[in-house]
Amino acid sequence: MNDKSNTTGKLSVKERKHMFRRWIFSAGLGYNYETQQAPSVAFSMARALRKIYPNDDDYIEAMDNHYKYFNVTPQMGNIILGASLAMEEKDGLKAKDAVQSLKTSLMGPFSGVGDSVFWILFPTIMGSIAGYMALQGNAIGAVIWMLMYVALYWVKMWLFNLGYTSGTKLVTTLGNKINLFTDAISVMGLMVIGTLIATVVTVYTPFKFHTGKVTLALQSGVLDKIMPGLLPVLLTALVYWLLGKKSWTPTRIILLIIVISLIGAATGILGVKS
Repeated sequence: MNDKSNTTGKLSVKERKHMFRRWIFSAGLGYNYETQQAPSVAFSMARALRKIYPNDDDYIEAMDNHYKYFNVTPQMGNIILGASLAMEEKDGLKAKDAVQSLKTSLMGPFSGVGDSVFWILFPTIMGSIAGYMALQGNAIGAVIWMLMYVALYWVKMWLFNLGYTSGTKLVTTLGNKINLFTDAISVMGLMVIGTLIATVVTVYTPFKFHTGKVTLALQSGVLDKIMPGLLPVLLTALVYWLLGKKSWTPTRIILLIIVISLIGAATGILGVKS
């Protein structure tokens, strides 16, 4: 008869880092519509669990537990899997249900935070800075972009260690604060995007109205009086609206903008501000 609490000593730092690297480089592999990221979780945890559970039956049971539905922003998955590993290491199979509950309860809220930070806020800010510097003929922006993604590796490592050292405290300590943090990040993201629209998106019309001896510039005399940056805002609103339509893909929208730009330049409605 197997002893369900039969586990070995604690994992070494090297073994924990091995598990972390497996997750980082396999989080999107094995993705399927039934269990989604579960194959990557099982692959990442395999060696660590083998040391925790030297008994074959215990090991198989623990692996089966991790081969259940799991889907989270990969960067935030580091915290959850780190905490799960700490619980397995401490309590063995007695923590099986608690581990599954932890993963199920945190993957949704943590994805909200992760998507806002890693998929929206970070790429938007860094991509805009790099793109703006590139438009000025400065290649440093692209270098900064690459270096920031290298630095993200250490951020992910820190998140994993945070989860491992925190364990179940993640539920009690962060549970009530995650929604507040997500809302704060969303507001910050909207502020950043709003600022970038006016500074990075450039739409200019040199068109002028002529009536007798009176000349009125459409851009400076009308549009800028209504709201500076009105045309970039309208273009951005059009793009967001089209993205909500099933028939409009990002590629089609890019082609539409190119066509509008060509027609506007040919007719003199659109131009480059000198």
